[in-house]
Amino acid sequence: MANKKQQAKDGKNGSEHENLVDIDDRVWLAFRAYRNGILDPQRSQPPANLEDLRQRFGAARDSASSPESTYDFYTDTANSAVNEATMVYEVGVALLQGRKTKGYRRAMNQAFTAFPKDVGFNNGLSAPQPDFVEGLDIQEYEPFLVEEEAPSGVLYKDNPHSITLAHLAGEWKGAGKDMERARLQSAYDGAALVYARNQALAVTGKPDSPGHAAVTTFTTDGSHLYSYAHYATGGAALMGYGEGQAEDEGEEHDADAVRYHQYLVQKTNLVDSHAEFKKGRRLVRNQQDYAKEQSYELKDCLRKQWKRRHSAVRAALQTAADGAPMPQPREAAAEEADEPSDEADAVVPGRLAGH
Repeated sequence: MANKKQQAKDGKNGSEHENLVDIDDRVWLAFRAYRNGILDPQRSQPPANLEDLRQRFGAARDSASSPESTYDFYTDTANSAVNEATMVYEVGVALLQGRKTKGYRRAMNQAFTAFPKDVGFNNGLSAPQPDFVEGLDIQEYEPFLVEEEAPSGVLYKDNPHSITLAHLAGEWKGAGKDMERARLQSAYDGAALVYARNQALAVTGKPDSPGHAAVTTFTTDGSHLYSYAHYATGGAALMGYGEGQAEDEGEEHDADAVRYHQYLVQKTNLVDSHAEFKKGRRLVRNQQDYAKEQSYELKDCLRKQWKRRHSAVRAALQTAADGAPMPQPREAAAEEADEPSDEADAVVPGRLAGH
């Protein structure tokens, strides 16, 4: 949107953000993204769960299919939208499913004001500001404190209802506008959401399976619709991947260099035919369902981690109160390893079956 560009320019004039790059300058963003480790679709590797994503996003839905009259109205609207704001509203109404769950929120064209600066992929860039993002309210994670344990997951500063650890973002362009710029912006959005998810999973000690994509984005100009999967490789010590993961994937860079992948899952032309319109509508709504599922699984995982940690502290305090010697760290770790876990069969978000 236009105000994204103005915001970036205003940021450059401020003393705090003198090194920021205009987020809507495609040439600069493409170069900076490359330097920051964000790969374009041509260099990105397919995610390990690509076929699963394609099947899920293309699956039939329980709701009634849209009639041809809806398609006719949509094509008339999409072809006559006077600006990007109109396109966002009209396309959003036609493609997105409405909010049905309390505490699961969406935001339009809002910068990630709480996201940490210069963590690698966003060096020299202003904060991501997708046209659309959807995710859980920060209060849904309580008693787990996301702002303390995984601060990059909180998107909006000083907002008690901030969207937190989102798994879906979308970018719009007006009819006939630059879809490559939308693609670059969605790559940046996706990298931010992947970074936040990995930081949260690091708290649990259970990272995603290598190559698994839990974060997705979409881009559209009202006619063309593209769906992307996002994940990261490298940074073995930080992200919990196996040593030498990057070399196994044929990357020439060092294994510890984090690379953010953006891989095309599906695409369609919404105005080509009624069938293609229904395909696109199904694609976006199934994407929304997938992101919501990932969000709730991650929330449950983090809350269980807090309960396990809290229970261990209570047990240690009780042991001290009873006068028994406090277990040494190695002894406690050995005992924990020998004891069966109540969570042994729990679903870990993003991990492949049998991993």
